[in-house]
Amino acid sequence: MAKVKMLAFDVFGTLVDWRTSIAREAQAAFARAGRDDIDPAGFADAWRGLYQPAMEAVRSGKRPFTRLDVLNRETLDMLLAAHDVKLDDAAAQDLAFAWRRLDPWPDVVDGLARLKARYPIVTLSNGNIALTMEIARRGGVSFDAILGAEAVQAFKPMPAAYLRTADMLGIAPEELCLVAAHHSDLGAARGCGLRCAYIDRPMEYGGATAPDAHMVQDWEWSADSLIELAVAMGC
Repeated sequence: MAKVKMLAFDVFGTLVDWRTSIAREAQAAFARAGRDDIDPAGFADAWRGLYQPAMEAVRSGKRPFTRLDVLNRETLDMLLAAHDVKLDDAAAQDLAFAWRRLDPWPDVVDGLARLKARYPIVTLSNGNIALTMEIARRGGVSFDAILGAEAVQAFKPMPAAYLRTADMLGIAPEELCLVAAHHSDLGAARGCGLRCAYIDRPMEYGGATAPDAHMVQDWEWSADSLIELAVAMGC
């Protein structure tokens, strides 16, 4: 097995608690709009549910590469219309940017610091650069580089997302380890030759079973937190 030289991190769900954060932001927006009849957690789930279909239009070639910030606004407008919620443009844009204000899981800041002491760390997320950079700054996290979909012009799980990232870093795919909380993401990365580290996030979906739980494999590393992963990797 080739020695791992760098770590690439998925962001949504792996490093940040999108569901709780989006529900909090949605609840505040609905309260300002005088709508307390919408379940904010259910709204967060529904919004996340439009994430993959929106990106699939890009992956399939039906539309050119489009930043996730733009897709998030488009899918938000769809949901607001479905719930008959009236927000002015500024309020809608602020809510769309809620994806830039996601809280990190409790172990993330310390865990990443330990891992970074030994390995260069980068992001390999479907989030665009400005979005991911704001999440990192707000959460007190420092990466060696913000990469991901916008940098390589491809959304995961397309092979180009993983292979172009390794190429940009000047290393072979097997020298890059993807750290993620999603078996589907890790499976695609493994198919491209990357090493894989799984982080269990049982509350990503509010305690519900993850939709890709059946895709589990025997990953090179599996841990309940980034701190546990750091220990397992000798950091």
